[in-house]
Amino acid sequence: MANKFNPGENRTKSHVSIVIVAGLCCFFYLLGAWQRSGFGKGDTIALEMTKNGENCNVPSNLNFETHHGGEAGVTEESGTKVTVYKPCQSRYTDYTPCQDQARAMTFPRENMNYRERHCPPQGEKLRCLIPAPGGYVTPFPWPKSRDYVPYANAPYKSLTVEKAIQNWIQYEGNVFRFPGGGTQFPQGADKYIDQLASVIPIEDGTVRTALDTGCGVASWGAYLWKRNVIAMSFAPRDSHEAQVQFALERGVPAVIGVLGTIRTPYPSRAFDMAHCSRCLIPWGINDGLYMKEVDRVLRPGGYWVLSGPPINWKTNFKAWQRPKEDLEEEQRKIEEAAKLLCWEKKSEKGEIAIWQKTMDSASCYAKQESSGATFCPFEDADDVWYKKMEACITPNNNAHTVELKPFPERLHAVPPRIASGSVSGVSADAFLEDDKQWKKHVNAYRKINQILDSGRYRNIMDMNAGLGGFAAALHSPKFWVMNVVPTVAKKNTLGVIYERGLIGIYHDCSV
Repeated sequence: MANKFNPGENRTKSHVSIVIVAGLCCFFYLLGAWQRSGFGKGDTIALEMTKNGENCNVPSNLNFETHHGGEAGVTEESGTKVTVYKPCQSRYTDYTPCQDQARAMTFPRENMNYRERHCPPQGEKLRCLIPAPGGYVTPFPWPKSRDYVPYANAPYKSLTVEKAIQNWIQYEGNVFRFPGGGTQFPQGADKYIDQLASVIPIEDGTVRTALDTGCGVASWGAYLWKRNVIAMSFAPRDSHEAQVQFALERGVPAVIGVLGTIRTPYPSRAFDMAHCSRCLIPWGINDGLYMKEVDRVLRPGGYWVLSGPPINWKTNFKAWQRPKEDLEEEQRKIEEAAKLLCWEKKSEKGEIAIWQKTMDSASCYAKQESSGATFCPFEDADDVWYKKMEACITPNNNAHTVELKPFPERLHAVPPRIASGSVSGVSADAFLEDDKQWKKHVNAYRKINQILDSGRYRNIMDMNAGLGGFAAALHSPKFWVMNVVPTVAKKNTLGVIYERGLIGIYHDCSV
């Protein structure tokens, strides 16, 4: 039977389709015009900033991509270059000014002094830009960067041989692959962290900031990220070449550093958890000097994790190829120091031991005083830049012995240091106003740099972080901010930044 065909009806349907398509086109055109007009989502903030007199004039030639070669200069609005910085010679590709290996070897080896920061005198400082390795490419976006790094970005293969059976790193074609293993967790960091989480409240926001001493390629910190914990990892520049560079290329916060003769560049009571996984740090020496430094940066109620030698030495002394008498004495000194610091051992299972720092600072102080312990001056607790590490205990101020709010609530809550008046000239109201203003500024930044939330950036540095408002407003699972508080700043605010659940470091660019 032949199909019936009605030309008039077909023409009517065609007209209706044309009208619908035209209507949709007009709708989306008007929607786009509305969003660009200053009244779209988030634009009311930018409009308010303009009303308040903020200067929002943005040069049309801004480029937010990174540049790894050629010359860089300071450009005036007229386009005239006033200062030009030329690239250094290619042999300086791996040069870090205050961690130069040739200079390091001239310093004493005692207490790792030679692995510490030693900067060149003024006459030897380079006045050029450190070039990227040949063939350097944009790193993979997170989370792929956690597992893969282009070989050209960190062309060092020694760890692939030295740590081959420990699952640290593998070389595959033109990339390095990081399986997530470590010396103490060859089955992967995830399973290892699960073991820790059976004792430490990692999942509920109680633990937010962590310190990883002797981090290797920072797989522990890399896998903590998905649990909303941010780790500041450090390792020395030693025979494990480029381990910190690998960490940074993976998108994990890390710095070159060591427990040696000077204090670590972090404020007191900064970290919710500290960690050493076979980090080879001699914790028991010098009356527990390094444990006392960890105690300084660990907040009351925080946790210290030690895995590997000498824990469970009775079972492992043969595998470790060390005399059992030495291991027994090493653990005895660690237990003795932990007791003096009022750390309670919460667990020892296999090769993992976990202690918790007491919240009862007053009772602990009384016990330490009766035992004849030496105390550091409280006012020096955050005075750390190039300051010698002393074998004294940093007392806790009872005003700060309070439980922080869980993360992310603590991000915008008034930090204890502010609430107690410990930061001169910064009240709770001033803090909240600063937080409010940074939310406005960051919303405006997002309008200017539209690739900010695209995953293109993984690490951002705030060179003068103040109260950490920029990082707090910018908070995202896609990237992290390294908050730098200059040692010459009028107010020492790095402790506030850590109390917000952010990370940072003291630094002096002139040294």
